[in-house]
Amino acid sequence: MSTPLTLDLITQAPKALLHDHLDGGLRPATVLELADEVGYRHLPADNADELATFFRTAAHSGSLVRYLEPFAHTVGVMQTADALHRVAFECVEDLAADNVVYAEVRFAPELHIDGGLSLDEVVDAVLAGFAAGEKAAGGAGRTIVVRCLVTAMRHAARSREIAELAVRFRDRGVVGFDIAGAEAGYPPSRHLDAFEYMRSNNARFTIHAGEAFGLPSIHEAIAFCGADRLGHGVRIVDDISVAEDGTVRLGPLAAILRDKRVPLELCPSSNVQTGAVNSLAEHPFDLLARARFRVTVNTDNRLMSDTTMSQEMLRLVEAFGYGWSDLLRFTINAIKSSFLHFDERLALIDGVIKPRYAVLIG
Repeated sequence: MSTPLTLDLITQAPKALLHDHLDGGLRPATVLELADEVGYRHLPADNADELATFFRTAAHSGSLVRYLEPFAHTVGVMQTADALHRVAFECVEDLAADNVVYAEVRFAPELHIDGGLSLDEVVDAVLAGFAAGEKAAGGAGRTIVVRCLVTAMRHAARSREIAELAVRFRDRGVVGFDIAGAEAGYPPSRHLDAFEYMRSNNARFTIHAGEAFGLPSIHEAIAFCGADRLGHGVRIVDDISVAEDGTVRLGPLAAILRDKRVPLELCPSSNVQTGAVNSLAEHPFDLLARARFRVTVNTDNRLMSDTTMSQEMLRLVEAFGYGWSDLLRFTINAIKSSFLHFDERLALIDGVIKPRYAVLIG
């Protein structure tokens, strides 16, 4: 009889994370301390517990737009090089403590220039924080590789500039580009010049799509923009039907996603909180996994969603009865879908992921 998977057991498993926002993962105590340092006076609470409760309850809004509102506070305290370095360093510490061995962490540099930093200085500070965090984690016996995605805000007009930033820093830790923000009214095709620039420079990118707006945003991200991955993509379920006998039928958009092995950066808890799905039990993760889509497990925003990779995995285990072999498959999916070079991906799968899972399974 197999041992039930608990949070303690799952925490021991090596993990790979593709969709995590830097400004959505701060420690509440850090938000308070940085606010004091930079003179930010707009926090809704003055102690760490109450602040954590605020972020958690504000995120459970049932609306992507309302879910994004609390980010004004985290972004507000991330306007200096020291603050950005600290947040990036602590991000790596927290992920390593959860046995994340590979992570792509994204953020929007254009949101962090109110204090006078240039876009390049913002990225420099974050990358330095990641590097210092990796070194500290390694010294503590927890090896982790962290890479960066730079994000453009889809309601703004700086996406080409941010794409150029991604290419300029791609040999220094930036592995890709993304657009994010409220989907309704801001289709991916508004940023075609940025995606064309990325393709012309043989650079990789993902697009937030199919979270709040549905199939049209997924169609544009794939057909017009040529996305390598989909941020969320959960509403692809609207192009899938299940017959009474359990037979799964894919519409043309779902079929091309599966045929082309387009990775889905699914964020179960966040998808419930933003209203993309009604509940975790109704999340299409399991349907997509059984239909052999390239599904990956992600946190989205660890502070706002009050979550970790281990907790996301446990929730899926509890909802769908997954075992070690399933979690291993989802983890390998993430490494295969990462923007690392092929040899680096293979080294993580064969040298870290599979051996450590073999011990857990054995």
